Amino acid sequence: MARRALGPATLAIVQAVDALDAPPAGWVVACSGGADSLALAWAAHHVAGRRGLGVRALVVDHGLQEASAAVARTVVETLAGFGLDAAAVRVTVPDTGAGPEASAREARYAALTTAAGEGERILLGHTLDDQAETVLLGLARGAGLRSLAGMPVTRGVLDRPLLGLGREVTASACDELGLTPWADPMNADHRYARVRVREVVLPTLERELGPRIREALARTASRLRETHDLISELAEETEPDLVPDCLHLLGLAPGLRRRVVRDWLSATGATDVASVHVDAVERLVTHWRGQKGIDVPGGRVSRRDGRLVFEVR
Repeated sequence: MARRALGPATLAIVQAVDALDAPPAGWVVACSGGADSLALAWAAHHVAGRRGLGVRALVVDHGLQEASAAVARTVVETLAGFGLDAAAVRVTVPDTGAGPEASAREARYAALTTAAGEGERILLGHTLDDQAETVLLGLARGAGLRSLAGMPVTRGVLDRPLLGLGREVTASACDELGLTPWADPMNADHRYARVRVREVVLPTLERELGPRIREALARTASRLRETHDLISELAEETEPDLVPDCLHLLGLAPGLRRRVVRDWLSATGATDVASVHVDAVERLVTHWRGQKGIDVPGGRVSRRDGRLVFEVR
């Protein structure tokens, strides 16, 4: 029997996955059951079968909603329905003070990286829309270069093959394949900033400024990531003994100086370093008036004899 031709949306997703390098031990697809990850899981299974790669899916149950375990089981059954080996894992989402979305993401990534075996790579279903939303949220927070650079296609063992495709493509692919995605009620809850950006801010920008705002924001993220990577390379080349030297820091370009200060704080024991902490420490270098030290998470930074000194507290 001849194989059914792939629909245009499904073909676009298959091609995006097919462009990935073959991992030594195969792929682990993170699947929530939503249209993005469900279409990605089908495409990964399709490509892996053609290329002789191992592939399996992991459904993370955050336990944040009633009947979440039943939803996870249903997603596993849906994946098994087209032949993909899948399992559900329950995680505990701690109250980190960063909000439920960020805490759930941290718990999810921890579960995925723990579950991935040696040589396996993890596929995430983030799309062009997710990238645009991330950039807008970063702009609203006044975030630095790292946040505005958005999500990378590849980081560590994580791959995001769908960052160049809009959410409408994954929805159409599920229709073409006869798959019914799970609609997470949290994705329609306007208490969350990302939902408001998705359902109010982006549509407004597209209506007022043109229909390709998502692509423009994604391109901005890509250009900023190139700048971020360059600054990271230059920061790594700085001699360790020169890093806390205030005269040396004063001679660096502002963007590079801030990155060097941030990396130095993290390396010396500071935790959860934010822009406000980097700003305060940088003033010890650029606006030195004999002021006292600066409290940062995990310690205190002061200036002595022309050098920054970090003391654990």
